[in-house]
Amino acid sequence: MTSNSRRRLQSCYAALRDPRTLRFSDQPLAVGTRVVARVEYHGGHYHGWQAQPHLSVPTVQEALEDALAAVADVSVVTTCAGRTDTGVHGFSQIIHFDDPVGRSTKAWVLGVNRHLPEAVRVHWALSTSSEFHARYSATARHYRYILCNTAIRPAALSGLVTWYRHPLDLALMNESAHRLLGEHDFSAFRAASCQASSPRRFVSACAVHRRGDLLIIDITANAFLHHMVRNIVGSLLSVGNASRSVEWFEQVLASRDRTMAAETAPADGLYLARVDYPDAFGLPQTPEGPTLLTGHL
Repeated sequence: MTSNSRRRLQSCYAALRDPRTLRFSDQPLAVGTRVVARVEYHGGHYHGWQAQPHLSVPTVQEALEDALAAVADVSVVTTCAGRTDTGVHGFSQIIHFDDPVGRSTKAWVLGVNRHLPEAVRVHWALSTSSEFHARYSATARHYRYILCNTAIRPAALSGLVTWYRHPLDLALMNESAHRLLGEHDFSAFRAASCQASSPRRFVSACAVHRRGDLLIIDITANAFLHHMVRNIVGSLLSVGNASRSVEWFEQVLASRDRTMAAETAPADGLYLARVDYPDAFGLPQTPEGPTLLTGHL
């Protein structure tokens, strides 16, 4: 190893040890300080985000709140940016809670991670304004759906992507995706169990692209309805495999009738990839994800 390479390597290790780089601090926070954190999880191990104490099923919220309570020695209640369903992954789920005892941000990251299952991790935690709200302060949410478009089902990616063996026409899928832009009534892509007061949502971006054998569908909106992304993906696949037309997709959206759309796509390939907030809150920038596409955590 050359001296330059050694210095670069030492510099990388030093950055990893630097609390400022990792945004950890040993300084105790004032009791009642609002804390915001980024949480990553493998949804395949959980029955969704939301705690379900009346059922004997594991949820991400319960796993996280149990770990927070272990650090605080009292119960801690969290609020998330968007509740994900069973099997759906969180690459950048944003949560907030009010510190009940005055721990440091280092404790809220490293201490909490020691008590979490391997399928859940806190990447950073920061003190923030009491006006911050993980759900209501968000300006947009970005979901990413990943398909492995190969003849043979992958082994190493099981549970992390959705396998789809049929050829897909990206041009037709993108033409259909373009029809979603703007504000619409998305009742045709809404689950029957959806409890949202209004089916209207504003989609600011929706695109389909390839990375080798992976097909990626990105969609950004101010908010999403229950199963909205997975229902949209199911219908986009019907267009991509030529069983349906772009005109059909447009008619489905206009119909506001869920029975006209295609089947709901599996949860395996869906990730809550990013949540956007006003710059005034000063939250760290989320890397492109999930990690399997970029190598960045």
